[in-house]
Amino acid sequence: MKKKIALVTGGNRGIGLAIVAGLARTNEFKVLLGSRSLEKGRAAAALLEGDIVPVELDLADRGLLEQQMEAILAEHGTIDVLINNGAIMREGTVLEVSAEAFEESLRVNSVAAFDLIRLVAPGMEAGGYGRIVNVSSGWGSFNEGLGGPIAYSVSKATLNAITMVSARDLPACIKINTMCPGWVRTEMGGMNAERSPEEGADTAIWLASLPDDGPTGGTFRDRQPIEW
Repeated sequence: MKKKIALVTGGNRGIGLAIVAGLARTNEFKVLLGSRSLEKGRAAAALLEGDIVPVELDLADRGLLEQQMEAILAEHGTIDVLINNGAIMREGTVLEVSAEAFEESLRVNSVAAFDLIRLVAPGMEAGGYGRIVNVSSGWGSFNEGLGGPIAYSVSKATLNAITMVSARDLPACIKINTMCPGWVRTEMGGMNAERSPEEGADTAIWLASLPDDGPTGGTFRDRQPIEW
């Protein structure tokens, strides 16, 4: 059976690395491990088993990202599964954070996901199959109070909105959903967090393999729908 092609952004560490490892273990995917540094991507891929190919993706540079994706699509063909996991977190309140840091957060955490969706969705539609997973956060949830630093919270709320509207606009063969991994022991989450990267990755891996009658346009935590 031909393997599906899955692309994971921010795949060289933390939750992204756990998602890459989990998808590769199923033996159903050729996993493209996306990272800003190809050297770091190669080092991360060397730690894992399975059909994993490191690719260079700079979410902070819109023009470069498009060029990089053109090269990836030319080499690997249609992306069947896109997992928008790459993200940054800039500290500071509305009076403390710089305009540059705010704009960078929106660029990396939400606009890059929008761009990647637009680049891979035509191929998914042509092939009659696609799964898109946007990795968000409870800090991007209106329902949970947008509790994080403003740049991070607003960018993740924007990502949630992109999911909802994209589900309306995309054909039914493409399932797009958001997931919240919870508080995870990563460089961003800190070592006091309650969950392992593998626990945080589980719902993303599940959403990446949804059946044809699976949900779309939803937000999930622990494989259960939540309000955002």
